[in-house]
Amino acid sequence: MSITYTALTTLMGKDQAERLGDAMERLIPEPTGIGVFEVEDGSGLWEVGGYFIESPDAGGLDLLAAAFGAKPFVVSEVPETDWVAHVRRELAPVYAGRFFVYGSHDADQVPEGCEPLLIEAAMAFGTGHHGTTLGCLRALDRLAGEGFVGRSVADIGCGTAVLAMGAARIWPNEVLASDIDEVAVDVAKVNVTANGLEGRVKCVEAAGFDNPELSAATPFDLIFANILKGPLIMLAPEMCANLQAGGYLILSGILNEQADEIIEVYARSGTNLTYREEIGEWSSLTLRKAD
Repeated sequence: MSITYTALTTLMGKDQAERLGDAMERLIPEPTGIGVFEVEDGSGLWEVGGYFIESPDAGGLDLLAAAFGAKPFVVSEVPETDWVAHVRRELAPVYAGRFFVYGSHDADQVPEGCEPLLIEAAMAFGTGHHGTTLGCLRALDRLAGEGFVGRSVADIGCGTAVLAMGAARIWPNEVLASDIDEVAVDVAKVNVTANGLEGRVKCVEAAGFDNPELSAATPFDLIFANILKGPLIMLAPEMCANLQAGGYLILSGILNEQADEIIEVYARSGTNLTYREEIGEWSSLTLRKAD
């Protein structure tokens, strides 16, 4: 059995935490990965962690902790783990309004009267456990509950295609799901098949809207984009140009402190905020284009 190591500490402040994470990259042996996360309890603490395939330099970690005002690093051995099996045990099904997102290992738990979305546990991002995906599904549920019916829907940067599949579950027309990454498109197609939605969700490879299938379907009355701040800002003019008057955008992949900037950028392109939800450190935005 192979052993890896983790080294974890906490400290106050995002800037200090990010600088500590950067400094850890210069350790020898160097970490194979570094994570910097806010502790979501309102304390202002941030956790910084490194993963090592060799025992880390305890002296070097002590010096870094002292230099950045962090608590001493706690180093732990981590035995080799079947992470897919672990995720299956740890990730419970997710309720998001009318939607129920689950793995095949929880197929016997699908309740009556919900809209089921099967996403395998190996595909951790896009299972509904992340605040961005959950927020988008809730936004979709809210729009549908208000009587909106999407007749031309696109999921830009679709990942697992969970959002596109959610729209296809509740509305009659075909939904387009696109991603810039070929592997993501393949994953999306597998998920569409697993959910029995062939012919209801079409998955295509595209950078933004650069695909004939998307061009033929524009303008859309609903566009999802659960990506990141940079691409959202870059795509704002194109996103709004491909949205019909009165149509909606559901955007996420946005940290709470980034949301106001995104709202302002999209307002300049003619779409205005109708609803905002924060889940942990992530914001999901619903915007509407003027009639």
